[in-house]
Amino acid sequence: MEIIISSNTSKPIYEQITSQIKALIMSGELRTGDPIPSMRSLAKSIHVSVITVQKAYEDLQRDGFIETAVGRGSFVSAQNKDFIQEEQQRKIEEYLQEAADTARTSGISLGKLIELLSMFYNGEES
Repeated sequence: MEIIISSNTSKPIYEQITSQIKALIMSGELRTGDPIPSMRSLAKSIHVSVITVQKAYEDLQRDGFIETAVGRGSFVSAQNKDFIQEEQQRKIEEYLQEAADTARTSGISLGKLIELLSMFYNGEES
């Protein structure tokens, strides 16, 4: 698991950690039950305070992305599946809204738009 901290952003370090771990989980790179590094280990590898990583892990646990077992460590939570699906659907809705707006202003019919979506969804070449 690679976390990259940028000093060229106003986003706090703990939020950078949180958003990158969420992205790894949502993309499927980290799966339910996968262990995530200990707070101490991650803090050392990205050269930040353990308290910063602790804040990120607390946020991830509160949001249902990870669960922590005393003596065992932190793992990707099984509870996040619905949340991830909801988050992915929200992203898709944004893209579809943009596609529908573009089609409408370009005079492309709903039928043609549905045909294009079906083609992309089924992986057919254009």
